[in-house]
Amino acid sequence: MTDSEAFDIAIIGGGIIGSSVAYFLLQASPGLRVCVIEPDPTYEFASTLRASGGARRLFSCPENIEMSNYSIDFIEHFDEHMSVDGDAAHVGWRQGGYLFIAPPQWMNILERNAATQLALGVDVVILDRAELSRRYPSMFVDDLGGAVLSPRDGWCDPHGLLQGFRRKARALGARYLEDRVAGLGADSHAVTEARLASGSRVRAESFVNAAGAWAGEIAQMAGMTLPIHPLRRFEHYFTGHKRAEPLPYVKDFERLAFRPEGAGFSGGLVDSNEPRGFNFDVDHSYFDNVVWPALAHRFPDVFEGCKCHRTWSGLYEQCELDGNPIIGRWERGLANFHVVAGFSGHGMMHAPAAGRAMAELILTGRFQTIDLARFGYARVETNTPYPEQGII
Repeated sequence: MTDSEAFDIAIIGGGIIGSSVAYFLLQASPGLRVCVIEPDPTYEFASTLRASGGARRLFSCPENIEMSNYSIDFIEHFDEHMSVDGDAAHVGWRQGGYLFIAPPQWMNILERNAATQLALGVDVVILDRAELSRRYPSMFVDDLGGAVLSPRDGWCDPHGLLQGFRRKARALGARYLEDRVAGLGADSHAVTEARLASGSRVRAESFVNAAGAWAGEIAQMAGMTLPIHPLRRFEHYFTGHKRAEPLPYVKDFERLAFRPEGAGFSGGLVDSNEPRGFNFDVDHSYFDNVVWPALAHRFPDVFEGCKCHRTWSGLYEQCELDGNPIIGRWERGLANFHVVAGFSGHGMMHAPAAGRAMAELILTGRFQTIDLARFGYARVETNTPYPEQGII
């Protein structure tokens, strides 16, 4: 590009959220000049490519449930949505279901959440301990009160999802700039330009911070404080020494979460107390010390003899305020500066709904299909958390 170029909208971050925003903007308004600034087109450290690919409706906040309703339907039909010149995308959606298991003292919260989910059209089933044991005989259930099953949820290939959005956005006219934002220029009421590491400058009418785990750093360049920090987490591929019955995506209140993958399983157990920072080092003892004991306790016949074949690290863009995303514009500051970040592990599953919401906000001035006002930046300014209840 030239030393200075003008666009209607500049998106900072070309991962799954930024690419989704670009796609929905250009679907709604094909004539827009949209650029996506992404320093690494290989996405080596992108959170999505290091994720497990799960997509669920098991939330307590209505906004998250509604985003899941839309996003999961979109992912189910993703291959046709993202077709380019007759060449379909390949996301490998598998409707394996999600299962939240809970000790007795948490069942009332799961049941209350299930009532909200049912009211929003989610297919959920509450299972008591006996039914849980009948459906999943390899599971140790004596210390559980029961579970909630969402049979229409599942998982997909995160790489296919990201590349499908990126390829389609480019086909619609999005310009992907392989560069890094080094600074932002602004006047008294708006961001005017992004200064790139290459020395080039991008001018735009609107800017979108979709930088994921780096969103806090980008916000600081505009003078905005975002409570978003990178949280390292590990994903593991492992096998048991015995075969289990077909399992859904299993998740508990201690943050153990895993799903079937080929002949084995993919998953892990997030340490919420992990020091924040951009750390991609892999602790190969973590599986044996933390994950394996949790697996062996819950499925003793399957995982008492468990082998971890591979471990990799990735980052959550953790919203320290409440664990929910920040989606909106900086109303009281630089009003053309938008944020869609802080998904705290839910970015891939909510990317379609988040991209559509941001496109609506930019193009029409308000959310049109799902009211995400409670996820706006105002709650950061007033220190008013809006967390999930009993859901991580």
